[in-house]
Amino acid sequence: MDILKLYKARKRIGSVVSFFLLVLLVPYSAEAHAEGEAMDKIADVISWVALIVGPVIGIVVFLLIHILPEKIAEKKNHPQAHAIKILCLLSLVFGGLLWPLAWLWAYSKPVFYKMAYGTDKGEYHEPTFKDFKGEAAAEKNIAVEQKPVDQKTS
Repeated sequence: MDILKLYKARKRIGSVVSFFLLVLLVPYSAEAHAEGEAMDKIADVISWVALIVGPVIGIVVFLLIHILPEKIAEKKNHPQAHAIKILCLLSLVFGGLLWPLAWLWAYSKPVFYKMAYGTDKGEYHEPTFKDFKGEAAAEKNIAVEQKPVDQKTS
């Protein structure tokens, strides 16, 4: 019963996609509806979007791609995750030339690490806001416990 539902859903999605492709491929008249100053205004908006939004999106994508090896090393508990993080930062400085090395390093296992330390997993943990809140609460509890208590004996 479930297979039949999946088949029908897949068939429905395929027909919707083919309809949109057909609509996109049908030729239509290419007449300009804006004239004069309206066309100039549209061109100005498009140029400003291309000059400002395009580079910002490009920089964000560049940065997100360059932190991927660091995230992979963190997820896999790589024992050299801190070094991979530094290599990712250096890769940003050198225009991405070191990024493939960081990518390969994040996926590789250290050769003699297990023999030297008994494990091939590291404990990589970036401090988060929750960690700072927990430390502050723990310090507050310690301060309360160490507060001198006045005992009046009469």
